[in-house]
Amino acid sequence: FAAEGPVFSSGHDLKELSSEDDVKHHSQVFELCAEVMTLIQKLPVPVIAKVNGLATAAGCQLVASCDIAVASDKSQFATPGVNIGLFCSTPAVALGRSLPRKVALEMLFTGEPLSAHEALMHGLVSKVVPEDKLEEETMKISQKICESSKSVLALGKATFYRQITQDLDTAYKITTKVMVDNLTLRDGQEGIEAFVQKRKPVWSH
Repeated sequence: FAAEGPVFSSGHDLKELSSEDDVKHHSQVFELCAEVMTLIQKLPVPVIAKVNGLATAAGCQLVASCDIAVASDKSQFATPGVNIGLFCSTPAVALGRSLPRKVALEMLFTGEPLSAHEALMHGLVSKVVPEDKLEEETMKISQKICESSKSVLALGKATFYRQITQDLDTAYKITTKVMVDNLTLRDGQEGIEAFVQKRKPVWSH
């Protein structure tokens, strides 16, 4: 995900949330947003946010929902809904799963932004680079990912999100089975054979 201009995403259009529209319309707006956010984690490919500028409210939620986020050093992240009487409850779902609880709650209670470097320190973004290096760094990560087997990545991503909400014993049971399943994949065997034979793997995807 990327954007043009000085703002990555300012979230919902508040004109869509006025009292002129009914509850059904408001429900549809937030349900669609939640569907998009959860779909990101269900996609079989890694999703990268390339952030250059301000990401607020649902825009901040979008960054927190992506698998990887690369930000320019001028980027900022905020959930300022509380300041206009609309607490960022749905963004809090993604923020609470990406950030330490006290950092997320400070953002939600005050609406004050995190700088790019603060976002990196607390785990909201993966990497911070100068603005003129943002495209290059994002593409470098993308290209590195594209060198791997698509089927292995899909299995790994799905498993990561499945196990992360489980207790430790359950997480290990899930991932132990998946490691065995991974070995049955054509690309799982190809990777091991290529390693043993000291050659580059040829993925079937």
